[in-house]
Amino acid sequence: MRFSPSFLEEIRDRIPIADIVGRRVTFDRKKSNQSKGDFWACCPFHGEKSPSFHCENQKGRYHCFGCGASGDHFRFLTELDGISFPEAVERLADEAGVAMPAVDPRAMEREQKKATLYDVMELAVGFFRDQLQTAEGAKARAYLRDRRLPSSVQNEFQMGYAPESRNALKQYLVSKGIDQQRIEACGLVVHGPDISVSYDRFRDRIMFPILDARSRPIAFGGRALSADVPAKYLNSPETDLFSKSNILYNYAKARKAVERGGNLIVCEGYMDVIALHAAGFETGVAPLGTALTEPQIELAWRVGGEPVLCFDGDEAGLRAAFRSIDTALAGLKPGRSLRFALLPQGEDPDDLIGRAGPEAFQQVLDSARPLADMLWRRETDGQVFDTPEKRAELERTVFAVISQIGEENVKRHYQQDMRDRLASFFGTVEGQQRGQHTSSGAGSRKAASRQRFAVSDSLMNSSLVKSGPAAAPPPLRECALLVSVLNHPAIGIAHFDQFAALEVEHPVLKKVHAALLNVFAEAGERDEQPSLEEVKRSIEDQGFAGEMGLLESQVRNNRIWQCLPEAAFEDAVEGWLQALSLYERNRSLKQELRAAERACNEIGDEASFYRMADVQAEIAREEGTEALIEGFGLPSGRAARSF
Repeated sequence: MRFSPSFLEEIRDRIPIADIVGRRVTFDRKKSNQSKGDFWACCPFHGEKSPSFHCENQKGRYHCFGCGASGDHFRFLTELDGISFPEAVERLADEAGVAMPAVDPRAMEREQKKATLYDVMELAVGFFRDQLQTAEGAKARAYLRDRRLPSSVQNEFQMGYAPESRNALKQYLVSKGIDQQRIEACGLVVHGPDISVSYDRFRDRIMFPILDARSRPIAFGGRALSADVPAKYLNSPETDLFSKSNILYNYAKARKAVERGGNLIVCEGYMDVIALHAAGFETGVAPLGTALTEPQIELAWRVGGEPVLCFDGDEAGLRAAFRSIDTALAGLKPGRSLRFALLPQGEDPDDLIGRAGPEAFQQVLDSARPLADMLWRRETDGQVFDTPEKRAELERTVFAVISQIGEENVKRHYQQDMRDRLASFFGTVEGQQRGQHTSSGAGSRKAASRQRFAVSDSLMNSSLVKSGPAAAPPPLRECALLVSVLNHPAIGIAHFDQFAALEVEHPVLKKVHAALLNVFAEAGERDEQPSLEEVKRSIEDQGFAGEMGLLESQVRNNRIWQCLPEAAFEDAVEGWLQALSLYERNRSLKQELRAAERACNEIGDEASFYRMADVQAEIAREEGTEALIEGFGLPSGRAARSF
C-alpha cells in the first residue's frame, strides 16, 4: 500500500534516527555530539576501522563518507535487515505509536485509475511528437526554428504538434484500445452534456508536455500557430492528474540542474523556460497561466533557499512581482527567501538573449534584488511623503505587511531592516537639529561615541571597509573551506548544497569556488565521485592551479593542518563543518553590523551606538573563537583539539 508523506513524516518526527541506527552500531563518543543529535560510527554497511558513518537527528538522515550509503529511517531497515518498505513502515509506526492508515478501497481504486491515465498521457505525448515530423507539422518546425530551438531541445522537452483536426488524437487513442472515459479524464477532448460528439481539445498547436516531479506527463500546454484563435496559449483543464496551481513547468529537470549548482529561476511561461534552457540556463521553471501560488513557491523552496523570480520590467511585470511578495511572506524562514530579477522593459528572456546574448541575461540574474528591497520599492515608488501623516501611513503600511511573516526571528530582522530604511528615507527631527547645531550636546556625544567605539583592526582589514574585495587578502576561513574541499573531494560531494551556497566575495576565491563547482557538477552528471587526482587535474585544466597553490600556501603558513591532504578524512570533515558554522555566523554578524552602522550615521542616538558596539564586540569574540572538539586531531595523530 502507499503511504502519505505526512504519515511518514510523523513517524520520522517521533523517532530520532539515532535511536534506530544506535541499535546496530556503537557510536563514537569522542566524535559524536549527543546534545546536538549528531553521531558518528563505523559503517554497518561495509567494514572499516575508523568511523565515517554519520547520522543526524535534525535532518533524519544517515550518510557514510566511505561507501556512500545514505537514507532515512525506513531505508536503514530495508537495506540492513532486508525487509520490504511496507514492513519497515509498519514496524516503526508501531514503535512510534502512530496508527497505520486504514485501507480505503475507493482511494486504492482512484490510484489504480490514475496509473492508467499516465499510460494514456504517454500515448498522447508520442502521438504529438510523431505529428511534428510529418508534412503537416512543417509549419510548427519552422516556428521552432525561428525561435532558435534546435531539434535537440525539442526532443529534450518532448515537444510535438497537434494537427488541425477535430478527432486525430481521439481516433489514435481509440485505435490503441483507450476508452472514451479515460480520454475525457485526461482532459484531451472537449466534452459535456451539450456536446453531442467530443472533439480534440488541442488543434493546430505546438504541444508542450507538462511533467510532474517524477517526470510523468500529466497535462499539455499548446501554443497556437494561427493568429485568429481566442487563446494564444492553452493548457489542459484540471484533472485527477493535473492541478495547475500545484505544478511548476520543468520542475523535475530544473531540480536536477540546481543540484549541479545555481539557483532556481522562476519565469512567466514555458516558452521562457525552454528559451533559457537552449541558451544554457537549465534551472528555469514557470507557473502555468496563473500568478505564482503558495504551493508553487513551496515547491521552489524545496529545491533551493533563494529562488530568483524573473519578471518583465514593465508595469504588468512589476505588478506580478509585487503580488508574489504577499504570497511568499508567510513562508519566509531563516535561509529561505526570494530574489527578484527584472528584465528590460518590453523584453522576455528569449528577446533579451536573442538581442544581446546569454551574458545579458546573466547580468539580469546577477543584479537580482532581495525580497526586502522589492517590498520597500512597492510601498514607496512614485509616492510623495511630504507630511507627517503620509510618513506615518507609510510606516503603518510597511509594518502591517511585515506582520504577515510567520517566523518570529525573520519578522524581527525585517522590522529592523524597515526601521533602518525609514530612518534613512525620512531622517528625524532630532537629526535635522543635530545637522544645524553640530556643536550641541548630541553632536558631542556622537563624536565621543565614535571615538569610544572605534572599528577593530580585524574589521578594518576586512572587505567591509576596504574599497573592494581585491584590496584585502583572501579571508583565511574561506581559504580553509575551499582548500579542504580541494584536498578532500568527498566533502564537496557530501555537502554539495552547503558548499555551492557559499557567498564568496573575494575575486580569487570566487574563481576557485566556481572552478570546484564545475568539477562536482560534471562528476554529478556522470554519477561519479571524483578522486583527488581528478579534481586537481580539472583545476589545472581550468587554469586555476596557481590560485589553488597560493591558497594552500596561506593555509599551511597559518598551520590549519586539517585542510591539507595529509589530514585524516574524519578530521578534515569535522574541521570543515566547524569552519562552515563559524563562517555563516560571521557573515550574519557582519550584516547586522552594516545595519547598525547605517543607524549610527543616520540617527546617531546612543542606542544606535550601543547596538553597533555590541555587534562589534560579538564579531571580535567570534573571530577569536576556537571551536573545541573533544578528540579532534587524534585520527591524524595530533593532540591539538581546536580549529
